[in-house]
Amino acid sequence: WKCQCDMNEAEAKGLLKMDFLGLRNLDIITDTLRLIKKQKGVSVDINKIPFVREVFDKIFSLGFTNSIFQFESPGMKQMLKQFKPESFEDTILLVAAYRPGPMQYLEKIINVKHKREPLTYLIPELEPILKDTYGSIIYQEQVMQIFQYLAGYSLGQADLVRRAMSKKKDSVLAKEKDAFIYGDEKRNIKGCKTNGIDEKKADILFEEMRDFAKYAFNKSHAAAYATVAYQTAWLKHFYPTEYLCSV
Repeated sequence: WKCQCDMNEAEAKGLLKMDFLGLRNLDIITDTLRLIKKQKGVSVDINKIPFVREVFDKIFSLGFTNSIFQFESPGMKQMLKQFKPESFEDTILLVAAYRPGPMQYLEKIINVKHKREPLTYLIPELEPILKDTYGSIIYQEQVMQIFQYLAGYSLGQADLVRRAMSKKKDSVLAKEKDAFIYGDEKRNIKGCKTNGIDEKKADILFEEMRDFAKYAFNKSHAAAYATVAYQTAWLKHFYPTEYLCSV
């Protein structure tokens, strides 16, 4: 089957659009593992390597990221030096945030991380959802959680709103804004007001999410990228000769 449609038209016809990416970094990792075995007699299972602080301190935090997947650009190196990631969760955040749109939040996130600004939430109920991203919305999954936990949407309903936001479907969003704040009895959605949340703050939050969702990145995707980034950083740190030969 073939179709001459863009992504949105194809989905409207019931088709599924999928992207298949070729990644040379996977070849580099494989070549490195073979060299380690050949040169040092060590078998490394790359999917079982531990998360160790020195990789974050010596590779990521210093911007020592030439040949590290997703972290090679001069801008990313500068941001790493400012942010100083300490954990895998931090690298996931940076993969998702270092792109047009979310990048506007990075200065605030860095200041909050280093305690130059206080960590605050528009609504207290946001804390368990946003604490790992220093109080800012970074992932699509966080948008879904906000709809689920604050307004009583099911995850399926929340995902439909996320999709409408990302595709700027204003007619759908106008209806969903009322449901988010005041509820929708037909769909068994309680709404923020029923859950004791100030309606003005709920309105502000909805508009923030609407603006953010235009360029939001999903955490599951960022985590997969961050995994490959960490694997390349781990190899560069512990087996630099074999890794750089493979690069």
